[in-house]
Amino acid sequence: MRVSTVDELMVLLANGADVWDMPDRSGDPVDILDHDRQCAELLRQRYPLDAELQVAGLVHDIGHQLVPGDDAGHGRHGADAIRVLLGDRVARLVELHVVAKRYLAATDSAHTARLSPSSQRTLLAQGGPMNAAEIAEFRADPDFDAALALRRADDAGKVVGLTVAPLNSWLPVIERVAAEQNPFHQDEVDRGAPPSAPSQPPKW
Repeated sequence: MRVSTVDELMVLLANGADVWDMPDRSGDPVDILDHDRQCAELLRQRYPLDAELQVAGLVHDIGHQLVPGDDAGHGRHGADAIRVLLGDRVARLVELHVVAKRYLAATDSAHTARLSPSSQRTLLAQGGPMNAAEIAEFRADPDFDAALALRRADDAGKVVGLTVAPLNSWLPVIERVAAEQNPFHQDEVDRGAPPSAPSQPPKW
């Protein structure tokens, strides 16, 4: 599935309410929408000038909704879905948040010990800790630092009952990132016009 418009993306994100990363609800203690908003909020606080990183945090787990049960492939599914709309860097960060987990498992024992039980269980399905060659290759990646930042926010953003900004507060940020991929969309944003007025009232 490819997400073609900002409105489609907002609906998909909203539909993450009461949807869980593991179909049997044995995974994270918060639903996908809550987790994604917590992750994005942490990144907004820590990296206020990097809108692409923030948006990557907001959408990083939509692959769980697109292909339920495929934990090992959820980063790839999410990246493929939003690449055209949000650009290559956001898509790469979405895909790399799984890779970064494998890196941290190999290099940061304290971080690994703090992983949720679900993340510890799925680590092996995602390839397990990196070997030395994979570590060297990942450290050379231009998005290495941002991918690690996303991963650390991902692991931290699982607090039951935490109050964070509502989903609709992210619309202007998503619009700006999407506008950078589409000059016509940018013109509409600059004029204050809605880039893609939905035919039905928004569900978010």
